[in-house]
This record gives sequence, structure tokens and C-alpha cells, in this order.
Amino acid sequence: MQQNRAVIRTDLLLSNAQYFRLRAAGAAFCAVVKADAYGHGAAMAAKILSGTADMFAVSLVEEGVRLRYAGVAEDILVLTPPLCEEEVLRGALHGLIFSAGDAADYAILQKTAAKYGLCARCHFKVNTGMNRYGFSLPALRRFLRGKLSDRVCVEGIYSHFYRPENRAVTQEQFEKFGAFCRLGEKAFGRLTKHIAATGGVLASAEYCLDMVRIGIGLYGYLPEGFSLPQGSISPVMRVYSTVAAVHRYASGGAGYGSYVPQSKKLATVRCGYADGFFRHAATGNSLCMDARVRESPAQKYKDVCVLSDAGVYAGAHGTIPYEVLVHAAERAVKIYVDHEK
Repeated sequence: MQQNRAVIRTDLLLSNAQYFRLRAAGAAFCAVVKADAYGHGAAMAAKILSGTADMFAVSLVEEGVRLRYAGVAEDILVLTPPLCEEEVLRGALHGLIFSAGDAADYAILQKTAAKYGLCARCHFKVNTGMNRYGFSLPALRRFLRGKLSDRVCVEGIYSHFYRPENRAVTQEQFEKFGAFCRLGEKAFGRLTKHIAATGGVLASAEYCLDMVRIGIGLYGYLPEGFSLPQGSISPVMRVYSTVAAVHRYASGGAGYGSYVPQSKKLATVRCGYADGFFRHAATGNSLCMDARVRESPAQKYKDVCVLSDAGVYAGAHGTIPYEVLVHAAERAVKIYVDHEK
């Protein structure tokens, strides 16, 4: 088979989710399935986690709409604020929950909802230190002195830890978030308050509040600076490819470039950088777009595992498992199993 195979363990995905649900101190559980569930397939991940997750989070309205078409009935929070009227209309018609991080975000929700006779649900995003999206505290105070719309239903308020491994920084953010929450609930009444993602949950049960958002932990990995006892969670995906050719080395290189192989036995694996892997391999020679020449004895047509641990692979390439996971299943067929392959 020319396409790579991403084998995804549904039992491990569910087990990882249940682990973090227990760590969440009774808070509601939001499963983050943005970026196609970090490469694992958002629709299938959501179906597997239905009944364990209370809500799902995506980055884009289009991602949320695809989940609706796949039959996902739970609430879906869109983490990126809407950037145009079409997104508000499309999201509102599918019952998505928007994020509003400033007065302009609220205004586009209000205007579109009024224009089409809709109600737009939203959570306010507030800036406690990441400086990506969100109201500042003075901006939120100013905003709340203005006229609010009965067509925009504010249901929650949230922020994001930018250094959850650093207790002092995280505690400072958490205290700032408390001030936002008091201000928001004075204006809107009871809100769903959430700030802890995977790292925040591991940092302290105190940070779990009304809901937690678990992303990378679902898929078997941890944010930088955290560790767990072996077996607490497990990587969910392995990627397999096929040996497409074998050679006995006589002269030349091993793919593009000047690298001279040390072995007499070469195998060409049908897996390159167009499949989501890094061009510069840790072993020396570079990947081609659709293939990699490896120095190892192998049998033609044999399956080989090209990714078993995104953390190890990321460490060898100076990055983080998040980046590896969102690319590793590119052009791959996803195969879902509930047992060891």
C-alpha cells in the first residue's frame, strides 16, 4: 500500500481521557480536538470520547461544523474569535459557541445575530499573560459599561496559562483571572470559568475551576516541564510505512545531498517530508519528498513503523510533540483499533 497507515488506539484515547477526567477534581471535561484532533481524526476522536467529554473545543468554525456533520451533538467551543459575518452565521446555525476576546469580536456577533434574527452563544476570552487573544482587565471594564445585546448569550469566561510548569507565573495568572471572573459574573451572572489545559490540571487541582480543556494529554503526551508515572497515559498513534525498494550500496549517496552511507544495505521506505516528517533526519541523510533511504537490512514490501513516540522524534528534531502529531498522519490512512496491532 503506497499510503502510510496511522494506527490509532481507541482504547488508549479513552483511557487517557478518563485519567484526566479523574484529575479534573469534578470539573466539566472539554476535549480539545482542534487541528483534526492533533492529527488523530477529529470526528472519530469526538465519537470515541462522547460520554466522557462534556464539550469539545476546536480552533476554527469550519472544524466545528464538520463535527456537527459527523453527528457530534455535544457543545463545541470555537477557540479562535470570528473574523467575518459568514463565520458567525455558519457557526450560530450549527449551535457552536464562539470566543469573544475584545469589543470588536462582540460587535460582529451582535450585528450578525441581529441581522439574521439569531442568538450567538459565546465565552469571553481574557488576557492574563499569554497576549494572544483576550480582553485586558481595563478593556473589559470599559466594555461592560456599554450596552449589551440580548442576542449574544455570554455563557463562560476563560484564559490560558502560558507557563504552567512555573508555579509562580501560573499563580499570578490565576489570581488575575479571578479578577476577570468577578467582573464578568457581576455583569452576566453565573459563568463557566476555565483556565486549565493539560498543564494546568497537572499543576494543581485548584486551577480546574468549572471546566478543564485537555488537548495534548488526550493523545498521550505532556507539556514541557511535566512528567507522570510510567503507564499513567499512553501515546495513541503509531505510523507505519512500507519498504518500497532494497539496494546493495556500491557508490553515490543515499537520496539527495552529499551524505555517504556507511552500510552496504539500503532500504527505501515510502515515507518523506510530504507525509509530514522532517526533511533533515537525525541519522544524517535527508528525506526526499515521498521517500527515505535508510541504512538497514529490510525486506521489500515489509511494513515498518516510522513513528512510535512523537516525544522522542520531536526531541531529536528540536521541537515539541504537538508539531509532530499534527503532521505525522498527512497522506496517511487512519485505522482505528481498540487493541494492540
